Amino acid sequence: MIMPKGFFITGTDTGVGKTVITAALIKAAGAVGIRACGMKPIETGCKRTRGRGKAAGRAGKNESLIPSDGMFLKKIAGMADSIELITPVCFENPLSPLAASKIEKKRIDSAKIKKSFARLARNYDAVIVEGIGGLLVPIRRGYFILDLARDLGLPLIIVSRPGLGTLNHSMLTVNYALKEGLTVAGIIINYSHIPERDLAEKTNPEVLKQVIPVPLIGIFPYLRDLESATIEKAAAKNLDMDIIKKHL
Repeated sequence: MIMPKGFFITGTDTGVGKTVITAALIKAAGAVGIRACGMKPIETGCKRTRGRGKAAGRAGKNESLIPSDGMFLKKIAGMADSIELITPVCFENPLSPLAASKIEKKRIDSAKIKKSFARLARNYDAVIVEGIGGLLVPIRRGYFILDLARDLGLPLIIVSRPGLGTLNHSMLTVNYALKEGLTVAGIIINYSHIPERDLAEKTNPEVLKQVIPVPLIGIFPYLRDLESATIEKAAAKNLDMDIIKKHL
């Protein structure tokens, strides 16, 4: 059996910029000759829209839920695949999957997610999967993002903040993942907001290098636009391609 290639992108918290890093890794894979696609298995906070035709998470007649992150990854990767394949589970409420599924009375079908992932893995050299929040965000009772990452069998890349507090959050996430037996390819510090240029931001990268038991893949800059060419250029300049190639 051929094991799927790719990465599972998780964060030390929500809002650390996992979607941009997922896009950057798609571009990084392409730069070394690997045809990669994006996948956002579960997305909450989707916009409800009316219209004709198929769309993700049909909520009713002529009404759909559109996953913005899934659509962004589809565009960045140049995928012709349906958005239902890229983001098979959608919720309107911007909550954890567990909470959103209860409010919206929609069951999360793990088999559907795995089937979509397997199909993408057959059609591409690598699948770059974006999780939701951090490793312990609950999908359903007793099943967390960590469990989904384990089920898909991909090495983790952990996205962290650059500022104060990131040392503790990064160490907790990395060490817990390793304790649970997951492979951690490395960590990426991402400037999802304009740099504050304070002492914490200046010293944290070097401290992280000294204390984390996994590689620092790169420090990704704040991007004023999220155009494909901008992300591709930033990925080539700021990510360690040798580490990425090692796991692909």
